[in-house]
Amino acid sequence: MFISSAFAQTAPAAAAAGGDIQSSLMGMLPLVLMFVVLYFVMIRPQMKKAKEHRAMVDALAKGDEVATAGGLLGKVTKLNEGFINIEIASGVDVQLQRSAVVQVLPKGTIK
Repeated sequence: MFISSAFAQTAPAAAAAGGDIQSSLMGMLPLVLMFVVLYFVMIRPQMKKAKEHRAMVDALAKGDEVATAGGLLGKVTKLNEGFINIEIASGVDVQLQRSAVVQVLPKGTIK
């Protein structure tokens, strides 16, 4: 009752000044946690899959049987730096980008 009103009003503000930093860090914690979860659930597996696809495309060799993104199945007949030629039927060659190859099939799959 004998505390002056000016002193009583400044006391909570002085105590809150140290708490502002802590409250702002606690406010950012959910954002940081969401980013970490997003990284491990979405970004990291996608990067791993892209790395595996790049290695598969780089390892293509003449005579490999492949499936393309468009659904074509064929045998690799010619390799260039960015393109490949695949034979989809007897005497029918198609030129595609290397990145269009989705899967290398086991030998003897295409007859």
